[in-house]
Amino acid sequence: MIVLGSTGSIGVNALHIAKRFGYDVEVLVAGNNIDLLNEQIAQFQPKYVVVAQRESVPHVVHENVYWGEEGILEVLQKSRSDVVVNALVGFAGLKPTIESIRLGKKIALANKESLVVAGQFIDISHIQPIDSEHFGLWYLLQDRPVERMVVTASGGSFRDTPLEVLQKATVEEALNHPNWSMGRKITIDSATMTNKLFELLEAKWLFDIDKLDAIIETKSIIHAMIDFKDGSTTAHIAHADMKLPIAFALRGRVEEQILKPVDLVEIGSLEFRKIDPIRYPIWEIKDDILQKPHLGAVINAANEVGIEQFFNGEIGFMDISAKTIAAYKKFENFVPETLDDIFKIDTEVRKYTESLIDF
Repeated sequence: MIVLGSTGSIGVNALHIAKRFGYDVEVLVAGNNIDLLNEQIAQFQPKYVVVAQRESVPHVVHENVYWGEEGILEVLQKSRSDVVVNALVGFAGLKPTIESIRLGKKIALANKESLVVAGQFIDISHIQPIDSEHFGLWYLLQDRPVERMVVTASGGSFRDTPLEVLQKATVEEALNHPNWSMGRKITIDSATMTNKLFELLEAKWLFDIDKLDAIIETKSIIHAMIDFKDGSTTAHIAHADMKLPIAFALRGRVEEQILKPVDLVEIGSLEFRKIDPIRYPIWEIKDDILQKPHLGAVINAANEVGIEQFFNGEIGFMDISAKTIAAYKKFENFVPETLDDIFKIDTEVRKYTESLIDF
């Protein structure tokens, strides 16, 4: 197997499953955590290694080290593995997804942006989702008519914070997730609810369904629900642990315990909340973008710029969503006809969002 993003939490979990079930790891792709990467190299003995930056190459203890986007694409072409775990963060995950499909490989997909920005151009028959929400929906599907699909949200770092202080929230506060520790970008996306907007777009492409929604479930025990046309609703309940969806993606069937079952008596109670656009302004465009999913490329580019500017202290927390919505309205007539259009609009939206002052 190939692991893109091996030193992140999803990559680490993928390697845990690889070790448990005896999978050979042919390729490791990592960012800047070279110490952990070298530990993984020593344990799994991959044939190829790729790092983000050229200057990191001399610090990697391996004889076949590549770097950057071109390095990833090259080792995908050289590799013989037919399974790729794509846990890269952001728009950078798109080209590896496209290339893996072109090469006929199966993709265990955690990179949301691949489907968010280019879902209409991606053959989903090659994809098995490994985030908790889409795995939950997949797990619940039966041969019965579906009325609606619902994914759950934790509510993020500021779900209980007074509204009047959100604009002045610090980066440190925004990264303090109430339920778990994740990467920096996805933690911010959770706090703005952009992450959940992306997941609805993913679900639209994966399951070819229009009726989609999300609600807050504060303990992150329920990950997904399906309303069937007969009036019944089923829910996927499990501890929040990526090893379960990864195991299914790699093996197809799993007939042994991966996680400890949830003890509902121990949990005691669950709390559900509506996602309020006042606290989460990005939710204002939820219904509209589900009718125009091709605009996912616009909101992704604007959001990535906004997060970077927030990290750099250039804008406030609430400005991330404000900039994204402004870009969405600016480019609302964009309709991509080819994949090249996706890469062109990404560049254009980033340039616009970076220079946006009044929003």
